[in-house]
Amino acid sequence: MLAAQFKFSRFTPGPALFTLDVSLQVSPGITILFGPSGAGKSTLLDCLAGLQAPQQGRISINEHLLFDAPTRLNLPPQARRTAYVFQTLALFPHLTAEENVGYGLAGLSRDARASRVREILQAFGIEKLGRRKPSEISGGERQRVALARSLVTQPRALLLDEPFIGLDAHIKSAVMDDLRAWNASRQIPILLVTHNREEVSALGERVVALDHGRIVGEGTPLEVLEAPRRRRLAQAAGFENFLRGTVADLRELDGVMRIRLNGTPCEIEVPLGYASVGDAVCIAIRAGDILLAVQPPHGLSARNVVEGKIVSLESRSTLVQARVSCSAGPPVEFLVHVTPSAVRELELTAGQRVWLVLKTHSCHLVEN
Repeated sequence: MLAAQFKFSRFTPGPALFTLDVSLQVSPGITILFGPSGAGKSTLLDCLAGLQAPQQGRISINEHLLFDAPTRLNLPPQARRTAYVFQTLALFPHLTAEENVGYGLAGLSRDARASRVREILQAFGIEKLGRRKPSEISGGERQRVALARSLVTQPRALLLDEPFIGLDAHIKSAVMDDLRAWNASRQIPILLVTHNREEVSALGERVVALDHGRIVGEGTPLEVLEAPRRRRLAQAAGFENFLRGTVADLRELDGVMRIRLNGTPCEIEVPLGYASVGDAVCIAIRAGDILLAVQPPHGLSARNVVEGKIVSLESRSTLVQARVSCSAGPPVEFLVHVTPSAVRELELTAGQRVWLVLKTHSCHLVEN
């Protein structure tokens, strides 16, 4: 168990003071540290690894104390037994894979070092690449070498700072499968930083969400990403629509409330939240959670049907993004994702009258 409770402050470029104030426990297994850029994710890893020193607090792994402000204990990075893999991987270009992996084992005998290196290369399926240099292997293979080099020293914890940038989903998944298999018998905490929501769902078992130096959510990927409580976190989690409105009615027996969108007579139903009638609120909705109809829909379980007009259609990879205006006065626009086949079959065009269908539980209240 990696446990940390500390506060770290520094001045960012300009007069702003950034403060990282966290309290977390990381169990054995893979925990994702997720959040928008500037949330403090990499700074948190640096403090755990000993590259930066907090002003207050305590950091420990199991019974081993790494940092304790009251007693002025601050173990240097090399004494903490925490492995750290950066975005750049930082492999030595002039050394072979075997030499890179064995670099941190100088204190072992030649035979013991060779045995340890051989074992970890086999665990990550790269034993045949031992004599090759980083420039002679693929990105996924370099990633495996970097992990093997970090883990061959038998660390108490592994810190990964966005190590999969540039790798496709299949390679990421394969590397993580190897890492899980290696950790099945070691049971060390692994903390992986990312701001990619697809990685969160695919790679992690638990998520800690960070924003502005504070932990703003913890739980399974589904719990954290499907109902984010802050706008910046919702944006990082892939929500495209943010609508401002005022609470018009509370229906506690039904577990819902009605929100009137600013500057319009339009009201939508959302799950009951911590708000009162008259409160200003912000609603987050994913573009992929909105259905689009070319005729007034009837007999739906979905409680929200909003009439509008298509402003534009824009092709994006395998999807088409429709921008729909639902107000004749101050513009209230929705982004809606539809498939190219739906565009063809429904004969969607700019200027066309449409109806948007939103499920109540696809609408989430978020803090600005």
